[in-house]
Amino acid sequence: MDGHSTLRRKRAHVFLPDDLLAAVDALVGPRGRSAFLTEVIGEAVQRRRLLQILSNPEPIWKDEDHPELAEGPEVWLRAGDERSRREKLGGWWNPPE
Repeated sequence: MDGHSTLRRKRAHVFLPDDLLAAVDALVGPRGRSAFLTEVIGEAVQRRRLLQILSNPEPIWKDEDHPELAEGPEVWLRAGDERSRREKLGGWWNPPE
């Protein structure tokens, strides 16, 4: 289900054009209106928030927030692969020198 189903709900009185309401009813039926509008409005809010983030000239990623990648992502990935092998294989894993 959507992430909104467990949240407290409030009634909202909205006005929709007749043809739009008929189209919604044709898709989900009159008893599915609230769930449909919750889903569609939720998606629209997420999309607009993402567009706001993407249109911000300030970069989201800052190198100083990720010191583990200072030597490059390849080094970090290799170290993660080795840790994963050690966890899975325990004493059986002898890394190449």
